[in-house]
Amino acid sequence: MLKTAPPQATVLSPQKRLQVRKRWLTAALMVAPFVLLYVLFLIYPSLRVIQLSFTNADLTGAGTGVGFANYVRLFSEPTFWTALVGTLYFIFLTVVPNTLVGLGLALLVMRLKKLRNLAMAAFFLPQVLPVSVVTLVWNWVLDSNFGLFNTLTGSTTAWFQDPVWAMPAVALVTIWWTVGFNVLLFIAGLQNIPADIYEAAALDGAAGWRMFRSITWPNLWPVTSLILLLQLIAQFKIFDQVYLLTGGGPFDKTLVLLLYSYREGFQQQHGGYASAIGVVLMVIILLASGLQNRVLNRGAR
Repeated sequence: MLKTAPPQATVLSPQKRLQVRKRWLTAALMVAPFVLLYVLFLIYPSLRVIQLSFTNADLTGAGTGVGFANYVRLFSEPTFWTALVGTLYFIFLTVVPNTLVGLGLALLVMRLKKLRNLAMAAFFLPQVLPVSVVTLVWNWVLDSNFGLFNTLTGSTTAWFQDPVWAMPAVALVTIWWTVGFNVLLFIAGLQNIPADIYEAAALDGAAGWRMFRSITWPNLWPVTSLILLLQLIAQFKIFDQVYLLTGGGPFDKTLVLLLYSYREGFQQQHGGYASAIGVVLMVIILLASGLQNRVLNRGAR
């Protein structure tokens, strides 16, 4: 049996080494601004929050170490569990419905010929509006006395003050505001599906639901899993809509984790305890995202 000689290491000339070093230096200089900003505005604040969560610091960050006292208090506090349940309820009302609405609208837009760009712009327009404008518009639409919806339907429900309907109303506003981004992602995914696959399936007699189930949906699954993951992370961080529309009420029925952290940190001056809430939320998001990603990848296989 013939033995092959081991590969010999390539020896670079001094000139070649200098060129390699220059390329590495150029790459490092180009990446350095991003790395600096990333460390300064993300890594350092995250580490600082973790450090503050083990102290009794106030809003200024001055305090002494208390060990795990903030976490012990957190998990024994009924308001924390109320906020966690409220956050999970909001996720239930928005993540999957927002994805399905985006898919349905994208399929409808793809059927258009002349007005496709106009329809895409119309669906995406709410996405560019600031949250203050969005909440102002929907406060008017769903106003209990003079709102457009109650005037047309004859209802007298105070949507953002009703314990049952407050969270669904906030979820509706959120879907209306953010669904345009999902529509664009789904349209991009639909446009990447080769047309000849549909033509071949049509020749075999496939149409309608069969074509969607066998061709469209499998090819859209990577985009769908991405949208679900982005939606999950975004809705865990819900704050603006709840703060501006309901303030967490009525009776804490729309209280979510970030609003609870805001109350403790900025209103009660409990900086260490508020940091503990933020750390727990970060861990929950990481675990939920990892679990969802694993389940979705298994579903894709």
